[in-house]
Amino acid sequence: MKIWIDLANSPQVLFFRPIIDEMQRRGHELFITSRPFAQTTQLADQFGLQHTPVGRHGGKRIAAIAFRVVERSWLLARIARHHSLDIAVSHNSYAQALAARATGVPFVTLMDYEHQPANHVCFRLADRVMVPRCFPESAIRKFGAIGKTVWYTGLKEQIYLSGFRPQPDYLASIGVPQDRVVVVMRPPGDWGLYHNFHNPLFDRVLDRMASDASVFVILLPRVAAQAESVRLRHYANVWIPPTALDGPNLLYHADLVISGGGTMNREAAVLGAPTYSLFKGALAAVDKFLIDAGRMAHVATEEDVAQIRLTRNTSRQPMSDGSLVGEVVDGILEGRRSH
Repeated sequence: MKIWIDLANSPQVLFFRPIIDEMQRRGHELFITSRPFAQTTQLADQFGLQHTPVGRHGGKRIAAIAFRVVERSWLLARIARHHSLDIAVSHNSYAQALAARATGVPFVTLMDYEHQPANHVCFRLADRVMVPRCFPESAIRKFGAIGKTVWYTGLKEQIYLSGFRPQPDYLASIGVPQDRVVVVMRPPGDWGLYHNFHNPLFDRVLDRMASDASVFVILLPRVAAQAESVRLRHYANVWIPPTALDGPNLLYHADLVISGGGTMNREAAVLGAPTYSLFKGALAAVDKFLIDAGRMAHVATEEDVAQIRLTRNTSRQPMSDGSLVGEVVDGILEGRRSH
């Protein structure tokens, strides 16, 4: 079987790596496309994936984003017609959903955030939808995916972190001081369809971290404009890495992780790092699951900022489930038979 995987954002490179390995182990042929946005193509190169970059990010305006999605879907469809593809798979790539429909390729989408309005596109166009067990059935109904949805055990992040083996000296290898509290921070996704507003709490937290000499902040901006904004403040203890880092190792060894929301928070929580979410949108069911489990805290007010504990993390207890990769691959491949 020839399987087409589209990597539309940087976390998806990590997510699909073990899935790709398992598919290849089973003898399937992979055709991989990528979107040049948020270090996606750079990470794909770093992990040795053979991929074809297609398209570009649309920017911050909804109209521009929509135009780029349509433009990229046309480019993907043109490329797909030159391959004999049996199934298309992505983590809610809207462009791939449109291209797969245009070319008649069965389409399977995976997703874990029920408040993404564009789920209407992928869920309705998909032949199969795969979501984590805690994904609410009411959202499946809302997005028109009743009768074609499969729930998998655990969380998306457990799929690709279950085989993670930490590098003991990772922080030292990238030049991070060993005598300070290491805080990994990531700004909100201001360019996201589901989070298109500024979050002043992130600036408040960053100022607090930067004012403490015992702290070393590793800032991971989503786009260049965010990096430039922070550089102009001339913080003495905030480092913006010049290249992509090994995310799982970075999060595992961090003393705490603070993010505007998204996959990185859940990765950190799964790996056992104290995690604080500053997400101002509607919390996902997967985040609520991690909060209820005591692995994540939600920073929603100025008062919550003061509750962030700046201490060394001496106890790391990752959540693991080695059976998830096979379960998800089985579900994807069955999507072609349901077409």
